[in-house]
Amino acid sequence: MSAVVLDPHEVHIGTREAVEQARALARRSIVGTIRQPQVWLPGLLFPMFIAAVNTSTMGRSTSIPGFPEVDSLLDFLLPASITQSVLFGGLSAGSDTATDIQTGFFDRLLASPVSRTSILVGRLTGASVMGAFQAIVFMAVYGAFGVRLAGGVAAGLLLVVYAMVLALVIGGFAAMLALRTGSAEAVQNVFPLTFIALFISSAFFPTELMSGIYRSIATRNPVTWMVDGARHQVIVGLDWSEGARSLGVAAVLATLSILGANAALRARLRQAS
Repeated sequence: MSAVVLDPHEVHIGTREAVEQARALARRSIVGTIRQPQVWLPGLLFPMFIAAVNTSTMGRSTSIPGFPEVDSLLDFLLPASITQSVLFGGLSAGSDTATDIQTGFFDRLLASPVSRTSILVGRLTGASVMGAFQAIVFMAVYGAFGVRLAGGVAAGLLLVVYAMVLALVIGGFAAMLALRTGSAEAVQNVFPLTFIALFISSAFFPTELMSGIYRSIATRNPVTWMVDGARHQVIVGLDWSEGARSLGVAAVLATLSILGANAALRARLRQAS
């Protein structure tokens, strides 16, 4: 009996089945990540280490005229730490996609009656759930060191949603690279670029106290727009307009990255057919 390989462009299943498949693939992504602490633990510990170093060396900078009123530098750094962690975790999700391609698991998915969209949706859903987990961990750990959200529970929910949408941004971009190149190394090599984008922003220092070209770049950096909106909920109070700005920028970037990932998926399906 000869093996039958389904044409990836002719898989037609119902919406309910597609949702179930996406859920199963998302669960695989989450469980696979949890089982590899060497993948997700650095994304939690490294931002905390950066925050600890900054607090010990720059703690008194909060008394500089023009610096936002905060009880400690950790209040100011909480949104930056969440952003840094989610960026790291999103790239890891892209690397996993590339690993699936390299090990042949992706080809096995294409040879099965699975919705092609579910392959991408499952991976991005897993990244988004991990983003929520990371945000909750940072709020809990920083809360143990005295950080209190001025916006209360609603602000905390906004930070979780922000982390989830941001995970879609970097996860979609990383998935696009993985699908285009099939190389985990290519995805991992993007990390320095995301790191630079984070540091040339208001993540670790307010733009009001910057000067010259550094300030010019930081004020035009989308990372600044997202972090500032999230930070407002922490150190000032609940503000839906600021929250909408942060989530809106993240949502636009997420839409663009997901469209790019979907286009890359279609291109790889054409190659496989």
